[in-house]
Amino acid sequence: MQQKFILDLDSARRVAAAAQTLADENSWEVAIAIVDDGGHLMYLQRDKVQLGSIDVAIDKAKAAAMFRRSTQIWEEIVNGARPGYMALQGMMPLEGGLPLLFQDQVVGAIGVSGVKSTEDGMVAQAGVSAL
Repeated sequence: MQQKFILDLDSARRVAAAAQTLADENSWEVAIAIVDDGGHLMYLQRDKVQLGSIDVAIDKAKAAAMFRRSTQIWEEIVNGARPGYMALQGMMPLEGGLPLLFQDQVVGAIGVSGVKSTEDGMVAQAGVSAL
């Protein structure tokens, strides 16, 4: 048997708050989604962002949790010589999804959508840094 850490709601809120702080500093309207290690939504926040960004943020978070890596990696692979990766179930090849690690274990993920994907990635990284 193994033990594992789980992401609690207070930690999810702390991650989202740090991400929102960076978004606010840049006047970026974003949706921020936090999922657990199984890709299930734990926390979502958004204000004036376009409605389409809500599902995109959730999908970025889910993909980062399920594949245990940044969605930026998939963006680079799909834009390179491997567009066939788009066929993978749950694929989200846009920067802005990052796994949340605690003591080298993936405990969840953050997904951000609303601005350029590179900016989404910066906001997500700010959230990761808070964990």
